[in-house]
Amino acid sequence: MTEAGKRFNRDWIFRHLTYTFEEGNSYAIIGPNGSGKSTLLQILSGAMQLNEGNSQWSMVNGELRNEQVYKHVSICAPYLEVVEEMTLKEFLQFHHHFKPLLSSVNIHSIISIIGLENAMNKQIRFFSSGMKQRTKLAQAIFSDTSFLLLDEPCTNLDTAGIELYHGLIDEYCKNRLVIVSSNDEIEYRFCQKKINITEYKK
Repeated sequence: MTEAGKRFNRDWIFRHLTYTFEEGNSYAIIGPNGSGKSTLLQILSGAMQLNEGNSQWSMVNGELRNEQVYKHVSICAPYLEVVEEMTLKEFLQFHHHFKPLLSSVNIHSIISIIGLENAMNKQIRFFSSGMKQRTKLAQAIFSDTSFLLLDEPCTNLDTAGIELYHGLIDEYCKNRLVIVSSNDEIEYRFCQKKINITEYKK
């Protein structure tokens, strides 16, 4: 990412951001609510375009075109909805059609790991907010992708859910590029590097 800038109407969300994110490392994008953390994460996912500068992804076999990025990225964010008419099992199977799973897990083991065995065949619309968040984390973390983007990943999680989240990061994300957007240290305490979005406002 080089001299990157994003604006809405006349207001710059950030400008002159130059940074290299490297696989195998974890990064936190921090700043107060409304500062542009989620916007930056969406740009990194390939879902949103910059107004100035450029953002590029590369892997061992070369640079990725913007339209290829989605294949290598999984994301968990409050603004991304689950299909509530599906059961948990159906939703994970549906997601699996678009992104392969990590080789060490399958649908049933994922459901067991996130502690929702008793809800496997329940429609997601009947889930609590914490159960829905566990589901969102599962579809992101257990996808076989190199880049994992997490926006406020502990939203609606209780203490047990937060412990589960950190356990999943420790177990399944060691060799991946992980970027967390958050203003709560409990969500990014494992991150090796921090980027304060407020330092790129001019």
